[in-house]
Amino acid sequence: MTSTDSFEIFLVAPPGLEPVLAEEARAAGFSTPTASPGGVTTRGGWDEVWRANLTLRGATRVLVRLGSFRAFHLAQLDKRARKFPWGDFLRKDMPVRVEAVCKRSKIYHHKAAAERVEKAIALELGATISKEAALVLKVRIDDNLVTISLDTSGESLHKRGYKTATGKAPMRETLAALFLKAAGYDGQDPVLDPMCGSGTFVIEAAEMAVGLLPGRARRFAFESLASFDPDAFAAMKATTGVEVPSDRPRFFGSDRNAGAIANSQQNAEAAGIASLTQFTEGSISDLQRPDAPAGLVIVNPPYGGRIGNKKLLFALYGTLGKVLLERFSGWRVGIITSDGGLAKATGLPFLPPGPPIDHGGTKVKLYQTAKLP
Repeated sequence: MTSTDSFEIFLVAPPGLEPVLAEEARAAGFSTPTASPGGVTTRGGWDEVWRANLTLRGATRVLVRLGSFRAFHLAQLDKRARKFPWGDFLRKDMPVRVEAVCKRSKIYHHKAAAERVEKAIALELGATISKEAALVLKVRIDDNLVTISLDTSGESLHKRGYKTATGKAPMRETLAALFLKAAGYDGQDPVLDPMCGSGTFVIEAAEMAVGLLPGRARRFAFESLASFDPDAFAAMKATTGVEVPSDRPRFFGSDRNAGAIANSQQNAEAAGIASLTQFTEGSISDLQRPDAPAGLVIVNPPYGGRIGNKKLLFALYGTLGKVLLERFSGWRVGIITSDGGLAKATGLPFLPPGPPIDHGGTKVKLYQTAKLP
């Protein structure tokens, strides 16, 4: 298969935020991105697969649908899997593993299905099958239709490749990017996170503002595929280089924990945007409006089920709301929490909340305001 071939590309997204990722993909020029449960579907060749991994901030991973066929029993799966053109996609010198899911099908044993496909790859291509392989083939058997996809990302795309320091209950970078977009952030306004933890919201916002690519500092699984062209990919990365301005900070984080501030500063340095960011140790009641135009305050406070006792949190949320109303006129606010009662305790004039989103096993919602009076 050549890079001019086109196939279905599935961009995995956190459930509830698929429309936000679809809008990001549309703005980035991907072909007719369509949101569906669990992600966004688009089409393109290998160059678009590389570009999706390299540039989309909200995608968790990028899957390519390689092909499909019917199979009603394991012997049929075995026979048809051996006829599949594995050599068009896989290299015999790169180990691979297979994950299978079976639904509403006569083949119902997912481990047996995975073993048959692994055997076909080993026999027909000569590739090594390894449980530790970074390259993963995903086999889905649904209503007796076998769909074979390839995970082209490898490690989850929230692993940007530079973040070394994290604290308790970190917000994944992909999720932070989608929440920023859902809160209306377009890269133009200042952003402040008054409980910044390891600085994820602040760093993502700064990178978005200057156009730094989320995947610029990491490796991807597609680099181990038969279709990979290192020179073409290097050229793709080179055409999107940006210079980070060294003007005054526009992205602000504060936290009462000195370790969190140190982590944030370390991560901002590693990301190359330290000149745009400012991190300050301090409590919510000490929070001051920065010397910058009005922008977006976005915060992922503790919410009981995650860290600490919920009863103690109502006062914290109340203080947060009071400080924002008193000192942040003209700013918009986005708060991510699992508890509508805690959101209400802020006293902020929230618009109707967004859909429930899974964050580390907890369902959270984005509560946001228009510009504060």
